Amino acid sequence: MIDLTQIIVALIGLLTAVITVYLIPLLKAKTTKEDREKAQAWVKIAVEAAEMIYKEKGMGDTKFYYVRKFLEDKGIVMDEQEIKLMIESAVLQLKQELTA
Repeated sequence: MIDLTQIIVALIGLLTAVITVYLIPLLKAKTTKEDREKAQAWVKIAVEAAEMIYKEKGMGDTKFYYVRKFLEDKGIVMDEQEIKLMIESAVLQLKQELTA
């Protein structure tokens, strides 16, 4: 009778390696892209709201904290630099839409 234990252990090891090297990074990249797109949509909504609420000059910090709090309430947590970049992108897009 042939002992299949070593073959099964080797196959499990190979399968684990394939999942670790290929499948997990693929799923993580897809999730990250979807999360980023969702966050960008929420940032746009929050920026538009902040622009309507805080119309006075010099309210940039207040607007930023409003957007950050809005995102946190939606369960979106990002570092401050990433939020700033998304806000700048949303503000630019908003300005382009208003001048078009």
